[in-house]
Amino acid sequence: MSRFSKKKSITALIAMVLVVGCAGVAFAYWTSDGEGSGTGATGEGLGVTINQTSTVSAMGPGVAPQDLSGDFDNPGPSTTHVTTVTASIAGITGAGAGGCEADDYVIDGAAMTVTGNPIAVGEAVGAWGGATIAFVNESGENQDGCKGATVELAYVAS
Repeated sequence: MSRFSKKKSITALIAMVLVVGCAGVAFAYWTSDGEGSGTGATGEGLGVTINQTSTVSAMGPGVAPQDLSGDFDNPGPSTTHVTTVTASIAGITGAGAGGCEADDYVIDGAAMTVTGNPIAVGEAVGAWGGATIAFVNESGENQDGCKGATVELAYVAS
């Protein structure tokens, strides 16, 4: 008889484990329903300032083109990626009485490459360059109006 009762005890124990296990699964199933919500926010970049570090001076007829190059100020709060800096002539100031216009100058390679990506937070970081600016020598035309003129350049980062 003792053998029969051991078998019954083992069977009863297995049955109890199965019942408890199934009750746990059923309990987990019934308590898994629910709802919730949440939000997340991204930061805002502050934009970089484009600095021209090359010096352009004494442009005139027959003077070789001069390089345009520079770096960035990135006020943060994080690094930023800039792929191109594009230069253009924004205006001419200080022109003589004969007048001087933007088309008296030419920028070659206006879309310049950027190195040092991503641009770190800080001042004078990263680098750009590759364009040149020159005075356009119009043969047979008096260009004295451009003597002493200042070419204002505009830069756009993208």
